[in-house]
Amino acid sequence: MADLPPLREVIARHGLSASKALGQNFLLDAQLLDRITAVPGDLHDRAVLEIGPGPGGLTRALLKAGARVTAIEMDRRCLPALAELEIAFPGRLRVIEGDAMKLDHDAIMGEPYAAVANLPYNVGTALFTGWLSAEEWPPRWTSLTLMFQQEVAQRIVAQPGTDAYGRLAVLTQWRSTARLAMKVHRSAFTPSPKVMSAIVHLEPAAMPDGVSPRVLERVTEAAFGQRRKMLRQSLKGIPGALGTLEALAIDPQRRAETLSVAEFVAVARELS
Repeated sequence: MADLPPLREVIARHGLSASKALGQNFLLDAQLLDRITAVPGDLHDRAVLEIGPGPGGLTRALLKAGARVTAIEMDRRCLPALAELEIAFPGRLRVIEGDAMKLDHDAIMGEPYAAVANLPYNVGTALFTGWLSAEEWPPRWTSLTLMFQQEVAQRIVAQPGTDAYGRLAVLTQWRSTARLAMKVHRSAFTPSPKVMSAIVHLEPAAMPDGVSPRVLERVTEAAFGQRRKMLRQSLKGIPGALGTLEALAIDPQRRAETLSVAEFVAVARELS
């Protein structure tokens, strides 16, 4: 690492700038990046998937921590900077040019892996829900350590009865244990975004038997799509839902934000 030029110098030399269209915001603070890579624990010789490495700030920190990194980048402008890291860390970094939304991450990795990423803001939630919505469980990933806008991070770890509690919290907490690991001030990024960010860390949990992700998604979409209405109104469009509430002794006059994750899962199990 001592032989690598400063990241700012690399960015200037390659004429890089963060693309708003790609949801990019570059992290340059080496100490902060080291703190992020410490969140998932010891990464020595672990396979790590990184999405959207940009000029390679987080990639450097992951390699410094001893990880074997596969980085998916769709911005061709960043590939020469990442190629320099491939040379500096022979056999430890593999860069794949492509759209992470369209690639099979499990097939690319070929082994259990941790995902660590400063996700592009414009696709972060979609990538995240994709990891959590797979029919097969447990997943190939062993942990997810991901940067989100702070508002999204709070929705992921939200508890029932709070304004942030919704579909994302139910999906996340059904299949994983999640915690907000650290907040990141917007001044840490180049350019500085208008919002604060946060790191969320997840580890997969055992999947309850007999529950379809698609059914759970349909139930939560209906319930939280009209979250100020009683369940008897918001769920009436789902065949069997009102009878399921009665069978489970869930008061149909309750609103979606009052139901626990376990109650949503119980409803989805009956409908599945």
